[in-house]
Amino acid sequence: MPEHTSLFTYLLAQFPALEHNMGIFGETFVGHRPVGAHSAEPLAASIGVICVVLFLALLARPALVRGQAVIPESRLTLRTFFEVWIGYWYGLMKDMMGPRRAKQYFPLVGSLSLFIVVGNFLGLIPGFTPPTSNWNITLGCAAVVFFAFNFYGIKANGLGYFKHLFGPWLGWPYIPVNILLFFVETLSVCIRPFTLSIRLMLNMAVDHLLVTLAAGAVALFLPLPVMVLGTLVCIVQVLVFCLLTSIYIALATEHEDHEADAKGHGAAAAHASGS
Repeated sequence: MPEHTSLFTYLLAQFPALEHNMGIFGETFVGHRPVGAHSAEPLAASIGVICVVLFLALLARPALVRGQAVIPESRLTLRTFFEVWIGYWYGLMKDMMGPRRAKQYFPLVGSLSLFIVVGNFLGLIPGFTPPTSNWNITLGCAAVVFFAFNFYGIKANGLGYFKHLFGPWLGWPYIPVNILLFFVETLSVCIRPFTLSIRLMLNMAVDHLLVTLAAGAVALFLPLPVMVLGTLVCIVQVLVFCLLTSIYIALATEHEDHEADAKGHGAAAAHASGS
């Protein structure tokens, strides 16, 4: 069965010397195959997505910095898109973990959401393949999330972060139960990057395949319903990936936040009684 050919792989095929020199990138993360035209396509598409996001952010930044965002625009513009998109994710995180932690951890979730949504929609453009339909890319994103929420949890709670893996203290006679809970919770934490990456990769791969088949069957009208469905899938997968990321971060840093809030309320009460 021939491999799927996109615009990128076609262009590389026209320059055999360039494709031959792609060996300098080593092997793929999944499968450990030498990097060629097909295996390098997701990486090139990801770099392109990052460049597009940065370019659009630089275009929208002047209006936001100058304070023009105080007055909302009556039509959908690039600035309005960033305001709505960023406001939605920040509001979701603030409701989940409070304003202090939302501001602290929003850059990771916000960046992931923009990268994934632009990468997903790239697959709706004829001639392009979404980088999020490749497991090397989605596993890379999930690995960043995995190391991030564990780092945040250890930074917030110290060694106490590992205490929650044992579950609630049930008493000395139930120590074997707590040890069993530790292994179960550790396994649950370790498989999170795999479930995140596989869910996103499979959904986007199937969605792109359906759009490609529909476009190949009737190139004018038939793909429209499929592309509408594809648009819904693109948005839903961003929501699922970033929502789970926010939940993981909230769970990892929850204990420290409650203690900080309690200290803050205690300090405020002492200050009020002293005054």
